[in-house]
Amino acid sequence: MLCEPRSGRLAAWGNALLAGFVSPDDAALAIVGEDAVHRVEGLPGEAGPVGLTLALGRLRTLGVTGYRVALPAPGHPLGLSGPPEFNARALDAEEAVVATGAAYGLVPEVHEAGPAGDVHVEVVWHCLPVRGAPPADVPSLGEAERELAEALRDATEVLSRLDVAASGPVAEAAIDAYRARAERGSGETLAPGYPPRAVRVLELAQRIGLLISVAYENGHGGAVSASEIAARGEALRPVERVARRAQVAAYNAYVEERERDR
Repeated sequence: MLCEPRSGRLAAWGNALLAGFVSPDDAALAIVGEDAVHRVEGLPGEAGPVGLTLALGRLRTLGVTGYRVALPAPGHPLGLSGPPEFNARALDAEEAVVATGAAYGLVPEVHEAGPAGDVHVEVVWHCLPVRGAPPADVPSLGEAERELAEALRDATEVLSRLDVAASGPVAEAAIDAYRARAERGSGETLAPGYPPRAVRVLELAQRIGLLISVAYENGHGGAVSASEIAARGEALRPVERVARRAQVAAYNAYVEERERDR
């Protein structure tokens, strides 16, 4: 949750490209980020994988008018609309991009190689058919913002009582990573053309993601009894769900706003 999902980068910068805010090459560079290379496999009319710049242009000629994000988890097909093959791949990857205007979806497959500190990352996006149906369980930006505020208040109260986010090397490293990312600016996450409210919702979701990461990665904190550990899990699960819903709402805001203006 501390880093934007690759599907979020592709959707955000793909939407900015479709809107004419960025060039194809700039969009591709932003999507790749710190990875080595991204390719797209399974595009109609292509025998093998192609580069992102060509793929984004091809998808546009195929009728794609926008990109939405899906962040599914077991028992929660968030942002998906089928068919089963696409849903299964997306659930395995825990993320996907679903196009609007044409029935295509993209699921990333990540390959890593190399020693710690010098990992070489390549991503293959599998282009698959999707159903032209409303995505599952995606809130509006307003709903997401209200849910986040409530979830943050409730989770903070429970986790503070259980002392599960106590300070320590892991917690401090997570906080430092978040601060470094925040100093670079949210523009790296949401591309040009997104409404300010979407940026605000995404930033709040990422702050909540920091709380969840620290709580999980810092061991059990002061939650030493079985009942306290169970209480921590019960407190975190709904917050994780709300934060994922908010992320999807933020990344999808461009498409939702454009469709409202029609």
